[in-house]
Amino acid sequence: MPNPLPLASFLDEVFFLYSLAGVLAGAVLMMGYQRWKAAAYKIRLAERADKLMDEANREAEALRTQILLEAKEEALEIKSKGEAELAESRRLQLSREQMLDRRAEQLDNQEADLRKQQRGLENSQQRLDAGLKSLAQQRDDLNELERKQKKVLEAVSGMTRAEAGEQLMKALDDELEHERGKLLLKKKKQINESIKEQSREMLLTAIQRYASAFTADSTTSTVDVPTDDMKGRIIGREGRNIRAFEKATGIDVIIDDTPGVVIVSGFDPVRREIARRALTILIADGRIHPSKIEEVVEETKKEINELIMQKGREAADEVDVPGLSDRLIEMLGRLHFRTSYSQNVLRHSVEVAFLSGMIAEMLGMRGDLARRCGLLHDIGKAADHELEGGHPKIGADLLRRHSESAEVVHAALGHHDEIVVEHPYTMVVATADACSASRPGARRESLERYIKRMEELESIARRFDGVREAYAISAGRELRVIIDSTTTSDEQAAVVCHEIAKAFERELLYPGEIKVTALRETTFTEVAK
Repeated sequence: MPNPLPLASFLDEVFFLYSLAGVLAGAVLMMGYQRWKAAAYKIRLAERADKLMDEANREAEALRTQILLEAKEEALEIKSKGEAELAESRRLQLSREQMLDRRAEQLDNQEADLRKQQRGLENSQQRLDAGLKSLAQQRDDLNELERKQKKVLEAVSGMTRAEAGEQLMKALDDELEHERGKLLLKKKKQINESIKEQSREMLLTAIQRYASAFTADSTTSTVDVPTDDMKGRIIGREGRNIRAFEKATGIDVIIDDTPGVVIVSGFDPVRREIARRALTILIADGRIHPSKIEEVVEETKKEINELIMQKGREAADEVDVPGLSDRLIEMLGRLHFRTSYSQNVLRHSVEVAFLSGMIAEMLGMRGDLARRCGLLHDIGKAADHELEGGHPKIGADLLRRHSESAEVVHAALGHHDEIVVEHPYTMVVATADACSASRPGARRESLERYIKRMEELESIARRFDGVREAYAISAGRELRVIIDSTTTSDEQAAVVCHEIAKAFERELLYPGEIKVTALRETTFTEVAK
């Protein structure tokens, strides 16, 4: 049996050789394919490069053509502009030449006119010289005639020229003296009328600028009690509570049959306010006995003292009056509890301060000093129940002791015209005081007249046909009239407005002026459903 190993080895070698030959053939084929592929790529690249070169040449040729066209267009445009500018320059030059020709012609005409005028002036000068010679001769003749007439007059009158002149001057002096007197009376009347008009306008302007709200707080002297049993608790056993209360407050307590009311009575408004507040606290607390009464009254006194200082400082700050002593601030605060004809004295003093400052500024005076005088003019009312004398004298002494200026002291002393006025600020304060006290609604006495005047304004307006409603506003300085649009036209409304104003002038007496405004309108209303 033959050995199989050499045959197998031979077959392996043959397979290896065939495999090696296949690999080499594949490698040769791959290399051939790669060379073919590279040659084909180079051909495509060359074709693409030729194509791109052709496109670039075409684009360059088109761009060159476009640039040449644009350059030609720009050259044509520049040429046309240059030709237009040249034509305009020629036109302007021609216009200037024509204008120069006209001016030359005008100058020639003016020169001819001047020569004519010169010849006319020469003729006029000759005539003037002849006239002057004639006037000189006539003047000499008149002087001679006047000299002869003077001699005749002296001979007839028996007086010399000096004596006649003296007599004539005396007659002229008498006549001028008479005329001067008449002129002085006329000017004095005009000045008085002007002063009255200006003062009226000044006061009205000051009042309108301030336009303060009406305040008429009155110090109450009654305390409400919930039941009549509380009156017995206030009195206490054998009257010990009411005696302790009157001793602590210095105020009389009046308890009568009037239901639900206890009356506190006293001349000092501050003590009366302390008593009213303390009694109100005790009634609310319900514990009423002597020790509690003393405790509540002491606490109430502290509260009232703090309130007094607070009110005084607020008033001084409101009118911008700095540098007041604590005593004066306290006295100002006490005025918060004083009333005069139902008008709160502290608010009245603040109002007078504002009005005084405004009036002084209009007159060219110091507004700050006028406000200080106005604020402190009634300071004596805070102590007039404690000292002898009227509040002007008490206030002046108080201000003098606290180193206030002479103007402030004199304003407090003389604002009621009881002394000779030495400072103009006194008259300013007196005027402002009168304005504050007498303005409509300030006091109860004038409130009724104020309301009556408002009713008169409205009733007069309602008398006219076509007036539907009338409303007096701005303290009676303006009247708004509502005209019925269904029965009155715009022209008729204007006539009604004019007639109402004329009726006010005929039937009423009033300061300043009253503005009448007539309103006529038509309103249409529909409902969308």
